Amino acid sequence: MLSSSSRRTVALLVLGVVMAAIFAADTLTDYAVAAACFYAAVILAASRVLSARGLVRLAALCIGLTGLSFFLTRFGTYRIGLVNSAIGMLVIGITTWLALKMEAAKAAVQDAQARLLRVARASTVGELTTSIAHEVNQPLAAIASSAEASQRWLAQDPPNVDKARQTLARILADAHRASDVIARVRGLTRGAVPERQGFDLNQALLEMLALSHSELEQHAVTLSTQLDDALPPVFGDRVQVQQVIGNLILNAVDAMAEVPAGSRRLVLRSWRASPTRVAMSVRDHGSGLPLDAPERVFDAFWTTKSGGLGLGLSLSRSILEAHDGQIRAEPVADGGACFVFELPIDGGGPHG
Repeated sequence: MLSSSSRRTVALLVLGVVMAAIFAADTLTDYAVAAACFYAAVILAASRVLSARGLVRLAALCIGLTGLSFFLTRFGTYRIGLVNSAIGMLVIGITTWLALKMEAAKAAVQDAQARLLRVARASTVGELTTSIAHEVNQPLAAIASSAEASQRWLAQDPPNVDKARQTLARILADAHRASDVIARVRGLTRGAVPERQGFDLNQALLEMLALSHSELEQHAVTLSTQLDDALPPVFGDRVQVQQVIGNLILNAVDAMAEVPAGSRRLVLRSWRASPTRVAMSVRDHGSGLPLDAPERVFDAFWTTKSGGLGLGLSLSRSILEAHDGQIRAEPVADGGACFVFELPIDGGGPHG
């Protein structure tokens, strides 16, 4: 797989060849042939790989080549050539301006999406507050208990050093447990640039289940996991993918709120969907999907929750598509809904 810098170099080389062909066609044909207008296509293609400054420089180069072609052309009516060259330069200028506006608009959309993602993350953590408090309190209570035991062992005459050492080891282990929970919460709420690399999707799921444990317990949800232990690592930003998993779990819990406690079942599966992709599904036995259009659940601001924003699934889809993945909603015959998402397998080489 080519790195982003290699792909950029190849793209620029191809654009250079195309520009040379346009220059040759513009120079060797009649003045009446306005080949310079094709530089507009080069500008549009280059807008994907060049910065705003680089695009302006490329536009200036195209305009310069258009002028040079005009002076080198020896065929046709001079006045027609002058008009066509002026039109070509104008087309290049307008196309560059539009391309810069398009890229600015795209950057604004990406910035807004990042802000919404941070809001959704904060919302997820807020909904998991009870679970997080429970997960932190457990190791803290164990630390306090072990510390009291250690004091008793050391107060004996003679002190029981071996027992005290064992309780100190338990204190350290529980302190690490509490620290891990805090680290996961900080990861979910951070607004840092995505860090894409290979990671274990099953482990990412288990970490989110650890944060969601009390939430599931409080709502009497029976959990079942069917994870393929032979899954290869997937490529992406671990925290963003965990955000998707967290949203799907919380949505499943909410969807089963009106279901009798004994029927609230949540099933999570992972499997290898193809030689290049890994899949994971989150299935609930709740209220199900809209019968007329199941895909509506991914529309921004569409929600059935009384206090919901309707952003969780929309942002989840955006995250997965940015990872070259996808998500779909499937109705379940015996009631409920199943959300399936796929991610590319980590190729092990450099990534862009």
